Amino acid sequence: MDPQQLFRTMHEAPFILPNPWDLGSAKILAAMGFSALATTSSGFANSLGRVDGAVTREEAIAHAQSIGEATSLPVNGDLENGFGDEPEAVAETLERALAAKLAGCSIEDFDGTSIYPREAAIERIRAAVEVNQRGDSKLMLTARAENFIRGNPDLTDTIERLQAYQEAGADVLYAPGLMRIEDIRTLTSALDRPVNILLLPGGPPIPELFEAGAIRVSTGSAISMAAQSAIVDAARELLGPGSQTFWTNSLANASVVSEALSAKS
Repeated sequence: MDPQQLFRTMHEAPFILPNPWDLGSAKILAAMGFSALATTSSGFANSLGRVDGAVTREEAIAHAQSIGEATSLPVNGDLENGFGDEPEAVAETLERALAAKLAGCSIEDFDGTSIYPREAAIERIRAAVEVNQRGDSKLMLTARAENFIRGNPDLTDTIERLQAYQEAGADVLYAPGLMRIEDIRTLTSALDRPVNILLLPGGPPIPELFEAGAIRVSTGSAISMAAQSAIVDAARELLGPGSQTFWTNSLANASVVSEALSAKS
């Protein structure tokens, strides 16, 4: 099945969408049995030695395309705010994502400093939808309401924004940062499209998120942060006692990694 159509069909039932940050992590996650992948803007930026938000449109789309080519799985691209404030910039980003044959992508309503005014945010999603509906090839367009994760946990505003993005034609709705299961339940019951929920430390486990109405649970930067943390722990051990416990522990999964990297896409 075509990756775009496969990805669309996957949203008929709950699934986990992990976020690799390079080709190696993508191949490992694919080998572990996940059916689709999503890029992470922060994880990818970190892999280039940069902070989140310091990746260009061209780099982000090429990266997402390379993940798909390395694994043959549908890939959802984290395209941040569409790499521009104006609807025209978002439209151009969608055109390039379609040309790269991504299965899906997300557009957020945060410009790197502040949340876009609601009407401006809606126009940006409308521009993306208009491009997405032009031809036979359509990706799953996710509209993100960022206020919860940007220090403004206003559930009413989040729901109203996502309802407006739904009306504008977004395929998937996403409000990263929700922690309380009752808030997630309220959000999903107020929307008529599949909802993505971000897995968070201290938040509900995945089965509870699915029970609360999430169709898709993504990991964001969690897995890349876990890998970075392992580097820090190893460095501390080397600079401290000078032992190699980190290496001994890693051997437990060495064969899994080797097999995954040896697999053909």
